[in-house]
Amino acid sequence: MTFTQWFLFFLLVQVIHFLGTWKLYVAAGRQAWEAAVPVYNAVILTKIMNRHWSWTILLFVPVINVIMLPIFWVETIRSFGKNKPLDTFLVVVTLGFYIYYINYTQDLKHVTNRDLKPKTAVGEWVSSVLFAVVAATIVHTYVMQPYNIPTSSLEKTLLVGDFLFVSKFHYGARTPMTAVSFPMVHDTIPVINKRSYLKKPQIPYFRLPGFQDIKRSDIVVFSWPADTVNAFQRASDGKHYDKPIDKKSNYVKRCVGIPGDNLSIVDGKILIDGKPLDLPEKAKPQYSYNVVGKGEGFNLKALYKNYDITDAVYLDINYQGQVIKYPVAYGDPRLQGGVMQSVTRKYEMVLTEDAVNKLSKHPNIASIDRIISPKGEGEPSIFPNNGFGNWNKDQIESLYIPEQGATVDINTQNIAFYKRLIEVYEGKEMGIENEVTINGNQVLVNNTPISKYTFKQDYYWMMGDNRHRSEDSRYWGFVPENHVVGKPVFLFFSLDKNAKGIMNKIRWERLMTTVGGDGKLVSYRYLVLGLLIAYFGFSYFRQKKKE
Repeated sequence: MTFTQWFLFFLLVQVIHFLGTWKLYVAAGRQAWEAAVPVYNAVILTKIMNRHWSWTILLFVPVINVIMLPIFWVETIRSFGKNKPLDTFLVVVTLGFYIYYINYTQDLKHVTNRDLKPKTAVGEWVSSVLFAVVAATIVHTYVMQPYNIPTSSLEKTLLVGDFLFVSKFHYGARTPMTAVSFPMVHDTIPVINKRSYLKKPQIPYFRLPGFQDIKRSDIVVFSWPADTVNAFQRASDGKHYDKPIDKKSNYVKRCVGIPGDNLSIVDGKILIDGKPLDLPEKAKPQYSYNVVGKGEGFNLKALYKNYDITDAVYLDINYQGQVIKYPVAYGDPRLQGGVMQSVTRKYEMVLTEDAVNKLSKHPNIASIDRIISPKGEGEPSIFPNNGFGNWNKDQIESLYIPEQGATVDINTQNIAFYKRLIEVYEGKEMGIENEVTINGNQVLVNNTPISKYTFKQDYYWMMGDNRHRSEDSRYWGFVPENHVVGKPVFLFFSLDKNAKGIMNKIRWERLMTTVGGDGKLVSYRYLVLGLLIAYFGFSYFRQKKKE
């Protein structure tokens, strides 16, 4: 829905509200016209309900308003003595239209200064839960969201099993676009494994002001632009599902290209406008290496520990008479005693450059060679997914990252890069039907020839530090600005599922540490613990003083 459509819908709601409540307003000592004035009518209604006027604000907060509407309906009828469970059931199940019945058929007596305390323990419990959900949803949507790292694409900076707080306010909180959604979950309701939202209506994109822009090398959480699968795992029925922007799967990658940059990748190294990308000290890019051993070979368990290998090592094993590459993950129980060995002394390892320099001095190393896809050896899965320029994951020629307001020449050679932007990100997802076609040497949008195009929003290029084990912009292209979720700022917990024993599973050195910045991790766990003790101590003594 466009802003115009939402405005007309808003006016319709006001008409419905006026027709169903004007007699209630009069019975409460107000004027009938007060039920017809947008926003003001909600403020007056809170006075009639004997509630604080700030409740009105919650009616205009997306997602929160879905929770607040039934509360307003129930509070309205209770303000006129309708306290029975049947009344509550009827007003909720009729989506508030039960108020029409009360407005036009009942003897209206306003209960002034009514007791707001629930009459039963169940009522008090329901009230507490509802407002806890409202408060948590506000924090989750507009302030801070917990997030778990599920893959190894940012290993060394963020590990599998890290639990983060993602700030929504650094880049500006993106208001929900899906109007009706189950609170506090993403795209799937747990346990029942059903969709958590209604696809329509959709609210136009809007972002609250932030206090910083996305910079190169920032780690960013965003909605995966290419997501058409059911939940995070690929749908078992093989079908694809068009998902609203804010219900697409959340990804976390490093922003390596910002709007206006010309990005290229040469032998796996990222260049911006021809210069190497400047990475913070905490960033540890990893590449894949072919490692050949000699002599006694390796104890893989010791290898993982001594050379900080956190991804799987591929080794050659004999399987049914054939030598195949077999992945052995860190923590594999078969590594006890180093029993897993390569029959050919050949390994494929994911290593940082520091680890390579250290491992090359091992007495049982014959050679270490970085795996690089050669220039001209195209990969069909690389963006723009049509074999353009014979690009691959290690070789991408100069690529312009679109900037809002920038105009670029459009032709049959470069339209592949911008086709999805025009049709989807600046078309379908904005409620606009754009179809890009090619007729000979001419590019057409909705059958109209174009030679230039002006972008409506900023775009970013996101990649993982684990260069050969990351599904990122190299495979699905640009990340639109309206897909940006937030910035990881605080690592509050970290769990190594491969370690033995609960105390060993907790990565104590990572608890309560900041994500950004240079240098080593600095833990604030003792400060946080001290603040918690002080808070609970203050609350305890304040309660004692009251008693």
